[in-house]
Amino acid sequence: MRLRHKPWARPELEGCPFNINNPVALRGQWSGTFPIRRPLRLELGCGKGSFMAQICRQESEYNYLAVDIKSEVLVLAKRAVEAAFEGQEVTNVRLITQNIEQIDQVIAPEDRIERIYINFCNPWPKKKHQKRRLTYPRQLMKYREFLADGGEIWFKTDDDPLFDDSLEYFKECGFSLKEMTRDLHASGIEGSYMTEHERMFSEQGIPIKFLIAVKETESEASR
Repeated sequence: MRLRHKPWARPELEGCPFNINNPVALRGQWSGTFPIRRPLRLELGCGKGSFMAQICRQESEYNYLAVDIKSEVLVLAKRAVEAAFEGQEVTNVRLITQNIEQIDQVIAPEDRIERIYINFCNPWPKKKHQKRRLTYPRQLMKYREFLADGGEIWFKTDDDPLFDDSLEYFKECGFSLKEMTRDLHASGIEGSYMTEHERMFSEQGIPIKFLIAVKETESEASR
């Protein structure tokens, strides 16, 4: 479904104190954008922000970067985060408008991301489009550059072919699996926050696929 243009979205974001209007200029310096330095986590494709609004409050001992390509979507994430803070200053979230295929233009190895969240990304089922998947090997290798050794990628999807292919992608790119289930809600695995898509798919009876992939060092990956 094509997203309707919202002419007010960009001005609202530009006036938001926790939105970053020129993220390229902060590459390698993200920790310094927060009033308190804490371990840094990243959500790729934050959408309307339901996941970020939950985790930034429930796990407030971390700082978060929330990335999406469309300002029309990111402005809704901004509102969701503001609602979660209930009028208090938002101190541990930074919003970034960026094409995730080019995420390495705004995040550098010096940023040392400790965890990446990828929730219900576009499965790109056609063969010719699969290189655009957020878990495709060329993307995973970009994430490896700024993900700390031992850092994790938490990945959720409703799509079976995407999940099956991603298992191979992670293995190919030097990640080991810490957790893996094809039915998250029946697995007993804790620590995951429900997104809008997750609730919708679950209500339709579609099991949620989930994994935690850990970045191995080059010596570990070569064994």
